[in-house]
Amino acid sequence: MSHQRLGRGPSRPGPTPGPAPDAPPGRFVGWLGGFGCAAAGYAVFQSLVGVLPDTISADAARYGIAAVSGLGVGLAAWLSAALLRARADHAGNTEDTSNADNADNTDSADNAGDAADAGSGAGHLGHPGLAGLPRPRGSRTGPAAPTAPAPSEPVQLPGPLPVLLAASYATLAAELTTLDDPERGRLTGWPHALDEQTRPVRPTPTGTAYGLHAVLELSAPDGRVSVSDLTRTLWRLRLRDGGWAARSQGTRPRPEVTALALGALARAGADPERVAAEASRCAAAFTAELEPSGFGRTHVVTTVLRGLLRAAPHAPDVARLRDELVDRTITDPAREHRRCWGAVLRGPATRPSPVHTAQAVVALDRAARVLDEDANIRAAREDGVRWLLSCPQPLHEACVDLTNTQEEVRRPHPVDSWRQEVLFVRHFTAAWMVRALLTPGAWRVAVDDGREEQWRALLASAVGSVWSQQDDGIWNWDGHDLGRPLWMTYQGLSALRAHAVWMYQPGA
Repeated sequence: MSHQRLGRGPSRPGPTPGPAPDAPPGRFVGWLGGFGCAAAGYAVFQSLVGVLPDTISADAARYGIAAVSGLGVGLAAWLSAALLRARADHAGNTEDTSNADNADNTDSADNAGDAADAGSGAGHLGHPGLAGLPRPRGSRTGPAAPTAPAPSEPVQLPGPLPVLLAASYATLAAELTTLDDPERGRLTGWPHALDEQTRPVRPTPTGTAYGLHAVLELSAPDGRVSVSDLTRTLWRLRLRDGGWAARSQGTRPRPEVTALALGALARAGADPERVAAEASRCAAAFTAELEPSGFGRTHVVTTVLRGLLRAAPHAPDVARLRDELVDRTITDPAREHRRCWGAVLRGPATRPSPVHTAQAVVALDRAARVLDEDANIRAAREDGVRWLLSCPQPLHEACVDLTNTQEEVRRPHPVDSWRQEVLFVRHFTAAWMVRALLTPGAWRVAVDDGREEQWRALLASAVGSVWSQQDDGIWNWDGHDLGRPLWMTYQGLSALRAHAVWMYQPGA
């Protein structure tokens, strides 16, 4: 079905108008241009002769200066009149051509819509490639409604972002794997990364959960990827005693992976009672006494908080985790003594961290939409935003605050106490920065503090960094064996989509 255009009536030929006469302004300018330039030049000549000082040595010099000035003004007036006359003639010719095209192509709206559909697979024509970033749309003034383009205008091909989203979905659909497990049944999903070398490729809880998030972010346009198959696979990957764990964590459920899976299931519309029951078990086991290693890490606490806000937003543990996050802020003397977060919440002193501060801002902003905030909680969240905006570097293209980082979550091994279970966590810092700056609370802080320019500059650099780290809609962690992780592609897609929604202006 072809696209409809706003402001267009039924496709039918109208009466063919006659040739348009010259517009009155064009006739007047043409008449004036015949001798007005000479008159203007003579007037300047006479004026200069009268006002030039007598101290100039000779009358010849005075007359020479006046004559040259008069000729210059006369030439400028003639050129201006010629330009206006040419523009008037061109406008009349364009109108005649447009009327003729309308009479010949009575179904131009349908043709334009079909061309737009066909052009979705050729986004490189007329647009920068995937390596280019879409320009921000300029601001519009006034309440004027958007107008439809004229039928004779060329059809606009999709910009780089729709092409990227289409390429990302095509790759996810092509890399989807199905495996018949003798104990769990049929598994449909993705491994941790798209460049896994081990065969056969087996869906994992982490890869499938992030892949499900990505598919939901893309609003899958067809049935190549079945959301119901992915949700069934996540339930089948659940451990016998409940919860989920990464493949490097063994058979004991871990709160960060369980919260990730529950968030994806809740977002996909899974049975809310079943999701809430799993969320309750996860939250009950996530305490400083039962889970000291995870409860002392900002990444783990914010991940569980975000997952519970999706799966069980009204659970009492949401407020408990939010308060834990607020109570464990640190102060940075280098940035206006603002409160922020480091990688560690409990234990030895930790250094301020841009990615962990951004993660805390996102989690607290989402919690603020569900729970009431007191003055201290609001101040902590807003201080985190101010800390991010206080980056001392004027140019953010190579900003340290946008550099990817990684950390380790170490826990005692569940079987051998002499060993440790190590989870390597990598952080896509620029994507987290985009998501933190695009929270409604962050924008209000920037406006109230008069830091809109800092907000815009940091956001633009963060979006540019996110865009530059992908190839054809799949994000890459360079220099690592698993260099195309599903979690990174989801976070890149989420950041770019949030930015596109924020920048959208109807009719711009």
